[in-house]
Amino acid sequence: MPFDGIVLAAVAAQLSAAVAGGRIEKIYQPERDEIVLHIGARGGKHRLLVSSNGSNPRICLTEDAGPYPQNPYGFCMLLRKHIQNGRISGVEQPGSERVIVFSIETANELGFSQSKRLIVEIMGKHSNIILVDPETGRIIDSIKRLSAETNRYRQTLPGCAYIEPPSHGKIPWGEADADAIGAMAASCLGPGLAQGPDGLLECVSGALLSGIQGLSPRAAAELAGQALGGGPDPPDDVAGALYAALSGLRARIGTGDFSPRVYLDGDGRPVDFHAFPISALEGPCRPLGFGDISAAADYYYANRDSSSRVRQKAAELAKAARSGLDRLLLKRQRVSEELEKAGRAEEYRLAGELLTASLHALEPGRSAVTLTNYYDGSPMAIELDPRLTPSQNAQRYYRLYRKAKTAAAEKVTQLAAIDRDAAYLESVLAFIENASTVEDADALRQELTESGYLRRRKAPGGKKRPAPGPAPLSYALYGGFQALVGRNNTENDFITFRKASPRDLWLHTKDLPGAHVVMLTEGREPPERAILEAASLAAWHSKGRASENVPVDYCLARHVKKPSGAKPGMVIFTNNRTVYASPVLPPDRA
Repeated sequence: MPFDGIVLAAVAAQLSAAVAGGRIEKIYQPERDEIVLHIGARGGKHRLLVSSNGSNPRICLTEDAGPYPQNPYGFCMLLRKHIQNGRISGVEQPGSERVIVFSIETANELGFSQSKRLIVEIMGKHSNIILVDPETGRIIDSIKRLSAETNRYRQTLPGCAYIEPPSHGKIPWGEADADAIGAMAASCLGPGLAQGPDGLLECVSGALLSGIQGLSPRAAAELAGQALGGGPDPPDDVAGALYAALSGLRARIGTGDFSPRVYLDGDGRPVDFHAFPISALEGPCRPLGFGDISAAADYYYANRDSSSRVRQKAAELAKAARSGLDRLLLKRQRVSEELEKAGRAEEYRLAGELLTASLHALEPGRSAVTLTNYYDGSPMAIELDPRLTPSQNAQRYYRLYRKAKTAAAEKVTQLAAIDRDAAYLESVLAFIENASTVEDADALRQELTESGYLRRRKAPGGKKRPAPGPAPLSYALYGGFQALVGRNNTENDFITFRKASPRDLWLHTKDLPGAHVVMLTEGREPPERAILEAASLAAWHSKGRASENVPVDYCLARHVKKPSGAKPGMVIFTNNRTVYASPVLPPDRA
């Protein structure tokens, strides 16, 4: 995890210099687990991002300016009430824990001065942002409320006493003396030496990780590597070398001598970052140096290939869509079985006719009878209700016949509706799989909510959030043509029926869910190369992205119709032709 105790120490040092004494001017909450503080200090204006996201928790100064929701969340409103316009009197990191505490001086409703503490815990899935009253030591509120059912040791509910995170018996790096380090080294020298240099390195780094508070696995391995020297033979005094490496780390942290690095892979994607150089990453990765830890963290999270937040949101949407699709498949199976039963209508009709023709020969009270089928002369066994007369049994079979005939027609209609809904959810799943930004995921959530597959979230402040307007993707094609691509089914309808003119070209993958693509021709005849580029776009923004030679249908936009009552993105088209294209994006013609 990038944010260990060492990185937090660098962040605390930077924030102490940059925002201590500053005033909290504005508070925003872009996400349920994230806040942004706008702070005015002597050195200028700063934006402090604090995220308790379980996958990517972090705290750093950022240049990101939003967007922020129009209707604030409840925790944001509480922070505005208690600490907005307050001054930050101190920023500290208790011990070497992954915690930063902001001491804030503010005024209550009557104008009397009071203190508050905003405690930021960066601890993976247990990360949290907690507002505490230092006079009582009790929690005012937290961005993640944890009850006794979730955590028996410490609850983060309003009114509960704030309890510091457990240390698990680890020693803060500032308090680890030579004796403690010697004990750690002694515990692993024997088994480590027996496994060779690599085994000893792993054993020593494991001992540091389990014994020193605030170290990540990479930081522990770095300290162990510095102490052992990387050669085939360990130093004579491993404990002394280990203590010297830890002392050097403490000295650099104490003087603020940080050298933030972001490590990039061969494709330029960030792999990791830290407050100090990491020897294990210097060779296989390209290091990128930064002047401060916030700039490194901001770059790392802004340039990752696919952020954890997008994956998290997409996974939630995919779960809802697959759940709806599974229900449809079960419903289809049940309706198919009922349709099969309804197929016995002719059998019921024949039974009624035979019973009617043989009323004179039937005795009341019988449970079954075998009659001759006068159509082909074969015998036919017919079950009877002994409580009914022969005439009533005949009428019962006629009723079953009429019911089965009606049911058969209804079941066929139901199966067609089920297939349409399943095709719609398949298209949504294709969009979810290809979603690359938070905006894509949010637009898909809005679509699923409006289609009834997700419950509408209660907007912060009790007000309905305005739905974001359509923002289809745009690409430049060969010959100066422009292509619009829908990021979801709602945008598919928008570009097909509102943006496209009758003579524009409409494209969609054949028998595969995906995006609508509209080539804006402006009355010109598009060349074959431009059509192939648009077809490649349609293949790229579809479920066939990982395939080759994907079939793509295209026709004039005037030949695309939307059936009455159809779900978003569901259309019918005629006069189409088919081309085969590989899923690639057109070259950048900016």
